[in-house]
Amino acid sequence: MTSTTHEVPKTVTIDAAAVVTTVTEVGRSVRPARGRRRLGLGKPIPFGRLLGVLLLIGIWSLVSATGLVDPRKLSEPWTVLQTGIDLIANGQLQDNIAASLHRAVLGFAFGVAVGTGLALISGLSRIGEALVDGPVQVKRAIPSLALIPLMILWLGIGETFKVAVIAIVVAIAMYIQTHAALTAIDSRYVELAEVLGLSRWNFIRKVVIPGAQPGFFLGLRLAVTASWLTLVVVESVNAVNGLGKMMFKAQDYGQSDVIMVGLVVYGLFGFVSDAAIRIIERRVLSWRRTLAG
Repeated sequence: MTSTTHEVPKTVTIDAAAVVTTVTEVGRSVRPARGRRRLGLGKPIPFGRLLGVLLLIGIWSLVSATGLVDPRKLSEPWTVLQTGIDLIANGQLQDNIAASLHRAVLGFAFGVAVGTGLALISGLSRIGEALVDGPVQVKRAIPSLALIPLMILWLGIGETFKVAVIAIVVAIAMYIQTHAALTAIDSRYVELAEVLGLSRWNFIRKVVIPGAQPGFFLGLRLAVTASWLTLVVVESVNAVNGLGKMMFKAQDYGQSDVIMVGLVVYGLFGFVSDAAIRIIERRVLSWRRTLAG
């Protein structure tokens, strides 16, 4: 008689959190090779986004030099440059920039915090979505600048009113993009988390939040632009300083060169802030391979 030995199968323990983490990190470990062609578009052009700006300045200089535009309506680039130097020399430009930056940064910070918080409440809970998404969508249909009379009635015409309006505009931009990203997580990851019995907290931390990061950064870029656009308007309401106030005051005296200085500064702030967010986005989302690189 030959005895048959039956081996007891070993129990295999699956770490659900580790599996999901591995799945979500696979893409991050793959980085496009430096200089690799992307979808036939070729290598990125160093400082390529500046080319369009330089072209626009060249056209502006050309039409100014040939007299195609009345300098009283659109000052020449060299006149604007000299005016900017004069405003810096007397300290007027620095003071106005400091006041505008203070309002924009505060409004942007509050708006990002509120918009992202509301998006998390709405995107991660059915009850939260029922309570939050409807009012936000209604507010989205109402132009934020149309709220200015009501905000003045509530908050007066001081700094609080200006920061609040900027924060509202930023919050809506952040909410829309972040909420859309949260509710668009790939269903395969959801099914995998359910099969592995992943806890809700680990699912949110390891799947939902990383998956929503592209939408979050898109919201940041739209929000920072919206903050500068709104700043121009709110500074026209009983402001004692700021770039917007400087520009509207120059309008009363027909000083197109001062207005252009303000526009150039706004453009620089918008361009630099957007570029900074792009740099952070590329580093955080380096695992994504997109047309933008």
